[in-house]
Amino acid sequence: MKYTVILERESDGGFVASVPVLPGCVSQGDTREEAMANIKEAVDLYVEDCIAAGDPVPQEDSREFVELLAGTR
Repeated sequence: MKYTVILERESDGGFVASVPVLPGCVSQGDTREEAMANIKEAVDLYVEDCIAAGDPVPQEDSREFVELLAGTR
């Protein structure tokens, strides 16, 4: 399965990663690589929990990304 991961740099250092289609699936790391490894593990556990509980595993619909340039009209 493929999921979109939102990776944000924290102002005090480190990164936070989240998966919008999986509510509450959030992780962090000191580096980009660590945050990505941690969110992969979190996604794996989330999916395993869904399966174990007999709940449907959320599927991601297609996403469209739009780049907005601030300050331009």
